Amino acid sequence: MPDLALSPEEWTAIRLSLRIAGLATLASLPLAILVAHWLARSHFRGKVLVDGLVHLPLVLPPVVTGYVLLVLFGRRGPVGAWLEQTFGLVLSFRWTGAALACAVMGFPLMVRAIRLAIEAIDPRLEQAAGTLGASPAWVFATVTLPLALPGIIAGAVLCFAKALGEFGATITFVSNIPGETQTIPAAIYAYTQMPGGDAGAFRLSIVAVIIALGALVVSEMLARRSGMRAQPE
Repeated sequence: MPDLALSPEEWTAIRLSLRIAGLATLASLPLAILVAHWLARSHFRGKVLVDGLVHLPLVLPPVVTGYVLLVLFGRRGPVGAWLEQTFGLVLSFRWTGAALACAVMGFPLMVRAIRLAIEAIDPRLEQAAGTLGASPAWVFATVTLPLALPGIIAGAVLCFAKALGEFGATITFVSNIPGETQTIPAAIYAYTQMPGGDAGAFRLSIVAVIIALGALVVSEMLARRSGMRAQPE
């Protein structure tokens, strides 16, 4: 039976993974809601192309996404150089860069879940609120968002789970630096490359399963509660 006691380095990887996944989810959620609402309620030429660009990280090899981020947001990249010169912000080979990579990879899943939830809302409810004098922004905040809340929660959990398990884009963009960018998947990979690392990989795999399962259970509970509140009495 493998030793299940986590080492300090493994605890560091777990805390870092949770921090990165949480930041990636929170940072991308507002934009995901706006993009999902735009795609669900707007009709314009080129909509198929925009939808394809949003979902492109799902079909691209994660290493390609990580390389594109490195080219754009690296210290010599156009965006990365500007961020460093203007704000002193460096993303490549930093944990904040790992959060960016995870946000990019999880964004399509979040947008898709929220978009499906918004498309399921009867547009007549929004139109009725508009005829009563409510502005589009107020209709969105008081009608659309509450009714789409289960989908928003589901999308956030999908993004969090994707960020928690992201490996290819992260290791390409920010490498595998213990204490800085080494997340749970990166630590498991490192263990598989060293003699006698099976026990550590086993421990972190169990932790990853527990965290992912816990997130799914909590999201299901929240979605059911929000769905019950959204139902008219």
